[in-house]
Amino acid sequence: MARNSGASGKASTQVARRAFNFRFVGETISELRRVTWPSRQETVRLTIMVISVAGAIGLFLGIVDLGFGELMDRILQ
Repeated sequence: MARNSGASGKASTQVARRAFNFRFVGETISELRRVTWPSRQETVRLTIMVISVAGAIGLFLGIVDLGFGELMDRILQ
């Protein structure tokens, strides 16, 4: 009689996936412990810098957009 090798192969694949997932989580936790986290003061300073630069770029692009809009209005009229 022939054996059904698909069932045991499927089970071993699931076990291998589960072992990989546990190893992945363990490695992720160990990497997070090795990270040099910024201080609160540095985090606040860099956050303010990012928001300021994004605001300045947004303002610049808004002005450029208004200028091109006005230019197109004058060309198309």
